[in-house]
Amino acid sequence: MSDIAILVYPGCMGVEVLALTDLVLVANHLAANMFPGKFAPMQTRLVTVREGNVRMAGGVTLAAGKLRGKHGLLVVPGLEVTRFGEWERRLAQLRPELAAIRRRHAAGAAIASVCVGSFLLAEAGVLVGRRAVTAWPFARDFQARYPEIEMVKDAMLVTDGTVTTTGAVSSAFDLALHLVKQHFGAAVTRATGKLSMVDGGRASQRPYFDRTLLPPEHALFSTKVNQWLKSRLSEPYRLASLADAFHLTERTVLRRYRQETGSSPLRWLQEARIDKARQLLERSSLPLIEVIASVGYQDLASFSKLFSRETGQTPGHYRRRHRSAAAGRSG
Repeated sequence: MSDIAILVYPGCMGVEVLALTDLVLVANHLAANMFPGKFAPMQTRLVTVREGNVRMAGGVTLAAGKLRGKHGLLVVPGLEVTRFGEWERRLAQLRPELAAIRRRHAAGAAIASVCVGSFLLAEAGVLVGRRAVTAWPFARDFQARYPEIEMVKDAMLVTDGTVTTTGAVSSAFDLALHLVKQHFGAAVTRATGKLSMVDGGRASQRPYFDRTLLPPEHALFSTKVNQWLKSRLSEPYRLASLADAFHLTERTVLRRYRQETGSSPLRWLQEARIDKARQLLERSSLPLIEVIASVGYQDLASFSKLFSRETGQTPGHYRRRHRSAAAGRSG
């Protein structure tokens, strides 16, 4: 990939951004000196869907251009994580980025993530039916939240079709060398690794595993609630039934869920239903009335209003647009 766009967003990890830009820069210089005139340089650019400069983790700000046009590859770095199990709240803050990733994927773009950037790809629906990896400390969180995705637990880098995911923070260097090798070949990649003192031969995260750094194995209350709701997407939502299932009062359910996520079970259920409806609209020929029934709605107008609010499109327009994109890719 010679044209690489790196999606920066509030709270993203700076090393996972700049490791890519700087290692590619080193590789460009080496290629020009080792093989004069043979290769076009690789291009990296920082892009955003936000307005103004982007404040990364740790308070460093970066200027980035708007995500527009086509790029050979869109790279999604990971975000700062201060404790286990906070994904609901953190991902809810990144809805503009999730929507952009979704659009790029639907248009057939190649996408890569670094570290826990895989959570953004999974949340956007990019990893459905694919093999993937994430930062080893958060593999358990990832599997609990996205059981439909095949997790390759100890890999450093996994490519499945047009999507690549990588392991923990320093795997940004592994991804950079992987891209350098694709563009310039093995000789420039070896030279880049040697000059930068970066080992490009890492295949596994396993040497870094340390279970003493992980919390005890128990699911968060909100995770259990989400799993209960996910198995009942087509059923009417009744807070009383949810409370009975967990042997709690309705008030206690809402309080505990909000403490962990900053949101409500109903809000999560609405988003899960929209995600399921999107998948059915993209991949099935079910009539619209059957799509909405499968995600727990009976009234087309109410569902269309919710779907339009979340996606910016009516269900019918969404289906037509994605079928057109799929037809264009197959042609």
